[in-house]
Amino acid sequence: MISRSRPRLLTVLLTLLTLAGVTALSGCSDSSASGSGSKITLGFSAWPGWFPWQVAQEQGLFAKNGVNVDLKYFDNYTDSINALSSGAIDANSQTLNDTLSSVSGGAKLSIVLVNDNSTGNDKIIARDGITSIADLKGKKVAVEQGAVDHYLLLLALQSAKLTEKDIQLVNLPTDAAAAAFAGSQVDAVAAFAPFTSKALERPGSRAISSSAEFPGAIPDHLVTSQKLVKDHPKDVQALVNTWFETLAWIKANKDAAVKIMAKRGGVSDADYKSYDAGTTIFTRQQNLDAFTPGVTPQHLDFQANKIVDFIVGTGLAQQRPSLDGLFDDQFVKAAPQ
Repeated sequence: MISRSRPRLLTVLLTLLTLAGVTALSGCSDSSASGSGSKITLGFSAWPGWFPWQVAQEQGLFAKNGVNVDLKYFDNYTDSINALSSGAIDANSQTLNDTLSSVSGGAKLSIVLVNDNSTGNDKIIARDGITSIADLKGKKVAVEQGAVDHYLLLLALQSAKLTEKDIQLVNLPTDAAAAAFAGSQVDAVAAFAPFTSKALERPGSRAISSSAEFPGAIPDHLVTSQKLVKDHPKDVQALVNTWFETLAWIKANKDAAVKIMAKRGGVSDADYKSYDAGTTIFTRQQNLDAFTPGVTPQHLDFQANKIVDFIVGTGLAQQRPSLDGLFDDQFVKAAPQ
């Protein structure tokens, strides 16, 4: 199994953001400044909704759409978040709550595409004998603190009228958390696919809650620096166009696509296929609906304000981020239908 974690520690991130102005790596910022057609570094990591980028690369779809992409895979998701925030890469695949936390720390980012919604692939998995979230009271629960699945855990605890103080939280990177649970070192784990497969190897284990119970709470995105949007909108458009063309290729070549994505994820083809229902890949129309302001969880502005209230209230972020310029739907609107 790949060694990677989707969440990240906010304290580390905020420290890096403070230093970003003077320590940002120069490689990607140089490419961003060199004009349309320059190399764009796009980061991604282990999540089923982001593996289509690997398909795009192997099928030559970035080049077909006229964009020169350096596709950078991060074994550790934390590193990809920090790389985008510091300017070391131009774009990244990341969740809404992680993006909001970065913005609260000073990063200037734009969400230009919704890759997917997690509809079950983020799970809280417990040992035999634990059948509900309420049963976690007093138990050891492994999760990476300040993370997307920490957020899921807090939502689930809240729904059961519990708080983090009611459990024994064991702070571990997601891959290590899943391994610790599989090795019977903790009573439960909050993790995401593909690490859920490792956790479920423990005999008698089961999912007692998942992102399916919190519709719209965990959307995943293509996020770029605002500088890239301003200076190189044609390249951003090409990235978005490539995404939708890749989805069409996957639909027409399902078995070949699964092999590519499963290999990148370090899992079997069968395991990868089992993730389908838990990750809802968004169509262009679903993107347009999500970007449209509204008052239900399907709308990004509604979900963002709900997340901000939660992450500030629980201390996952220190201040409310501004949503100005965060949601940029111009590229989805201009994508070929």
